Amino acid sequence: MSTVLKVNKLCKTYANEGVQNHVLSNVDLTIEEGEFVVIMGASGSGKSTLLYCLSGMTRATSGEVIYDGKDVCSMTEKELTKLRCGGFGFVFQQMNLVPNLTLRENVAVPGYLNKNKTRKEVDARADELLNTVGILEVKDHNPARTSGGQQQRCAIARGLINEPKILFADEPTGALNRSASRDVLNLFTEFNNEGQTIMLVTHDIKTALRCTRILYIEDGSIKGELKMAPYKESEEKAREAQVNAWLTSLNW
Repeated sequence: MSTVLKVNKLCKTYANEGVQNHVLSNVDLTIEEGEFVVIMGASGSGKSTLLYCLSGMTRATSGEVIYDGKDVCSMTEKELTKLRCGGFGFVFQQMNLVPNLTLRENVAVPGYLNKNKTRKEVDARADELLNTVGILEVKDHNPARTSGGQQQRCAIARGLINEPKILFADEPTGALNRSASRDVLNLFTEFNNEGQTIMLVTHDIKTALRCTRILYIEDGSIKGELKMAPYKESEEKAREAQVNAWLTSLNW
C-alpha cells in the first residue's frame, strides 16, 4: 500500500480571552491507500478537529499534513478549494444538501466545478453513483421530498463524484435511525472494499466495526490504535466484543 496522507507534529490551539486551548497536540499519523480509519474519543477530545485539519477544512496551528507531496497546512485558499473539489471528498452528519436542487443536481454540482470532465461525463457519473447508493429512482426529487437515509446516500454520492483519494466523514450516521444507519454503513463498507480510502469520525461502536483501524483520541493526542481485518457481517459479534474490550482498556 502507498501512503496517501502523512501527518507530522500536528497541533491546533484556540485562544479564548487570553486562555490557550490546545485541542490537538503533536499528532503523528500515516494513512495508507485503501484503509478505512475511524477516529473515536469522548466529546471534546479533538476527533472532529483532527478530521477537519487533515482535510484542510480548518487551519492547523502548526505541523504538517502531507498529501501528494504538498503540505495541506501551507496551501493557499485557492489551492485548498481545488483540493476539496478533487483529492478530498466529504460527508457530514447534517447532509448540507442544497434544498432547491434535485438529488441528482446536488451530486453533480461539485463535478461541474471540478472541470475535469465534460457536463455529459459528470451527469453519467452522477447517475452511476445514485444507482450504486440505491436512490436513482428519486434523483429528480428535491431533498425535502426524500427521507434522511436517502439524503445521506445522496451526500455520499456527492462526496465521491470527483473520485477523491480520501473520503472524509464526520458522524455520517448521527442523524439517522438504525435501519438507515446500517444502509449507509453498508455503502461505506462496499466502497472501501472497492479500494476507497475513508477517514470517519464516530462515537458509535456499530459504525466503528466497519473500519480496518481505529484511532482513539484523548486530550488532543492519539492514545491508542487498533488494527482489524476487513469487516465481515458473519464476524460482527466477535468484532464488537474485541472493540468493546479495547475501548474499555482505554477507559472509554
